[in-house]
Amino acid sequence: MPPDPAAIRRQLAWRRAITGVLAEPEQIRVVFQPIADLARGTVAGYETLARIDAPVPGIGDRLSPDQWFGAAEENGLGPALEGVVIARALTRLDDLPPNAFLTVNVSPHLLGTPELDEAFASVSELSRVVVELTEHVAFGDLESITTETRRLRSAGALIAVDDAGSGYAGLQQILELRPQLVKLDRALVAGADRDPARAALAELLGQFAGRLDAWLLAEGIETVGELATFCRMGVPLGQGWLLGRPADEMLPLADEVRARVLAETSRVAVTDAIASVMISKVTVTTADRCDSPDPQPEPEPLVIVDRSGSPVEMVAPDPRDGVMRKLPVSLRVLASDAADDVLLRALTRSAEHRFDPVVCTDSWGQVIGIALVDELTRHVVKARAEDH
Repeated sequence: MPPDPAAIRRQLAWRRAITGVLAEPEQIRVVFQPIADLARGTVAGYETLARIDAPVPGIGDRLSPDQWFGAAEENGLGPALEGVVIARALTRLDDLPPNAFLTVNVSPHLLGTPELDEAFASVSELSRVVVELTEHVAFGDLESITTETRRLRSAGALIAVDDAGSGYAGLQQILELRPQLVKLDRALVAGADRDPARAALAELLGQFAGRLDAWLLAEGIETVGELATFCRMGVPLGQGWLLGRPADEMLPLADEVRARVLAETSRVAVTDAIASVMISKVTVTTADRCDSPDPQPEPEPLVIVDRSGSPVEMVAPDPRDGVMRKLPVSLRVLASDAADDVLLRALTRSAEHRFDPVVCTDSWGQVIGIALVDELTRHVVKARAEDH
């Protein structure tokens, strides 16, 4: 079949437009959508999104980012366009507020290409960067993707996977990649306040993410009812037009949005939070600092973290005899999580680690204390007795 002249003209128009944008990357505008800490009513991070306002002659003006990236992929320019967008986003790292992260979107099949490697190497370290994999990959490709995400983690980045709950392939990808951030599929967020089955599935995925030591993010929150539902579930992070739209600057939550979030989360009494039984007098150190040929007994609990600040081991009272020993981190929770929920998660761990201390962190994952399961149990039992 002879080539379609219209299709050829369309492809050439796109190729010229994309090449022009790559030559003048200032035509790419990076905007930032806030990701809210639903426990504190503050911004936990920002997702970076690309806006390309350049026209494509014969096709249209103000075309969507998906159209640009799709056309770039068809023309063999996908890595180049994505690399430029990532590099432009990373130039704004210095604008991040304290204790906030920056999310950059990455097509998994482009990881390891020279263009993306160059973009990530444009900054000295990635400790406040979350690399979000924006599409599912075939199971056979997961080995190479896992290798590339391991490289990014070694540079300090965290890994996020989106569309959790959209199908078996997505769950299999999460199991293999073990991301630190899991974004709930929008189909489970929209109308969750009106559909108990949808809310129940979202809650199950939250428990699944917790078992993998990952944060759950509800994306696409657009109504007060949806916000209330995910606050009530204890989902730590939320994103959507109700919480904040993409903007040219990294803006805080609007006063009325912050008030709404706090109004929803205030329904959980402070006394029910695990922070009320948390041991905050904890030393936090890296593995290289605590290794010594003659380790000394620790006078207080010690949590060992990796380069990104994520807890990997601890020296804490062994639940079997109370002696300070090195123990694995088998459960990490937010200090604002409900005590009864944390206790349930702790007691569903494997028998070997069921009563190990629980590591408590802030919304960015930095260690602020530990909780002992026996103290947590006493607290929950006492609270329930007082309620009755």
